Amino acid sequence: MGRKKDIERIEASFGSRKEDDFNFELIEKYSKNKKNKDVLQYLSDKTCNDLDFNELFMFIDRTTSKVGQQTLYNQLRSIPKNSNTDELDEEIIQELTQDSELRIRSQLLLDRLSKFDVYYISSLFQDEHQKPPKWFFMVPLLSFTSLLSLIMMPFNPVLFFVFLAVFIVNLVIHYLNKNSLIQYLGSLPKLLILNNVATKLYKISIYQKTKPNLSKSIKTINKIRNRMSFFRLEAQLQGDFEAIFWTVLELFKIAFLLEPLLLFGILKRLDAKREELEEVFCFVGKIDSLISILSLRKGLDNYCLPEKNSKRISARQLYHPLITDCVRNDISVDNKSILITGSNMSGKTSFIRTIGLNIITGLTINTCFAESICIPRSRIYSAIRISDDLINDKSYYFAEVLAIKEMIEKSTEGVQNLFLLDEIFKGTNTVERISAGKAVLSFLANENNIVFVSTHDIELTDLLENEYELYHFSEIVDGKNVDFDYKIKAGKLKNRNAIRILEINGYPHEIIREAMNISEGLDHLTKDQQ
Repeated sequence: MGRKKDIERIEASFGSRKEDDFNFELIEKYSKNKKNKDVLQYLSDKTCNDLDFNELFMFIDRTTSKVGQQTLYNQLRSIPKNSNTDELDEEIIQELTQDSELRIRSQLLLDRLSKFDVYYISSLFQDEHQKPPKWFFMVPLLSFTSLLSLIMMPFNPVLFFVFLAVFIVNLVIHYLNKNSLIQYLGSLPKLLILNNVATKLYKISIYQKTKPNLSKSIKTINKIRNRMSFFRLEAQLQGDFEAIFWTVLELFKIAFLLEPLLLFGILKRLDAKREELEEVFCFVGKIDSLISILSLRKGLDNYCLPEKNSKRISARQLYHPLITDCVRNDISVDNKSILITGSNMSGKTSFIRTIGLNIITGLTINTCFAESICIPRSRIYSAIRISDDLINDKSYYFAEVLAIKEMIEKSTEGVQNLFLLDEIFKGTNTVERISAGKAVLSFLANENNIVFVSTHDIELTDLLENEYELYHFSEIVDGKNVDFDYKIKAGKLKNRNAIRILEINGYPHEIIREAMNISEGLDHLTKDQQ
């Protein structure tokens, strides 16, 4: 009956967003501690903040297990160097699409790894393990003395006092050791479950293709299964009868110091087999993440598999998945960067974020939110959401300077980059903002880089029209209404409606009149200087 309910629950949730709470401190634990050496880029915290990465992850994540959730998070933050796994991933996804029984059977297995303690499995192969204390040499001696005195007690009752004295010493040692045990009490039993799930998933031939030599790693964990089962037993004890059993077991463990003897022996073996543990972890996480991608796609009205090109960005019906009823846009640029003008709330920044997150999902999970799309394989850097750093005494402008300086340094490394900027140098005065902005944007657009930048400064469009493709967003001011169509349009913005919007919102006529006169005067001055 329980299995039937689990199947119904899995079927009902497939294709839908999770309703879980997202504990990102634990979700990102594996990813933050992983040595991401073999990737093109591990996305920085700043870029993730700029592109609302956590919100994106909560939308994409349809995993069943905590292992899969941690693996998917790492996958989304790690831009790969190539697309070597895409073909196999799509083959498995296609198999799961056609064989719903296989998908449900896999999810039922993965569901065994959905408990909170599973988050800590990665610490067994990533964190530094507890070392035996200096007094550990006494443990085998005390354990043997306790056992021997207990056996010989019927022949010599005086040995009861020896056993009692040793028991008191062991009691102190046992509870001193408890502090070392607490962090492993949850993770060691879950490691056994992980290995069991991996063993059963690995019997499915198409899954074996992801890690052909995994059986060696599974066998390695099996060799220490019996010792770890001791901790699994304690973790499962609940209820009144179990409490009595636990009390007897606890006395037994104290008498013979079983916990320190077993724990440090296990940790020593695990310490030597970190790679094998991670192999098993990644295998299970990979299967879960592929099922999650399939569930994501099922829940989307529209998605596509990207074409991965060298320096071309083109898309039809591109949209932002986190914006309800998002207006879809087409864009096509080849070997050029993009400068976007437009007023506030017209859609400039959202469009830049749409480009960034679609390239992330396209390169990491081979899924984009569009009818069709061609994207470059590139690193991604951003300067969108910048704020004052009061703790370190940094102004908005200085924080922006440092963010853009990093882009300048990355732009010359011979690797293709995508730079996303919103209102460059808006923390300083107009003349210096335009001057510095033009110089920086010209520099960044060189080499193998693509820049998407938004600006209010129409002057930048004249200065950069030979180096950048110009696009704009505009609003429609009609009577007392301001409407945005959120459609990107080729060319530079010609209409200026900021003062008109002030008038619509009831600003005094003298303010509007003076603002219009000054604006016209500045326009004439600019034309004369040109």
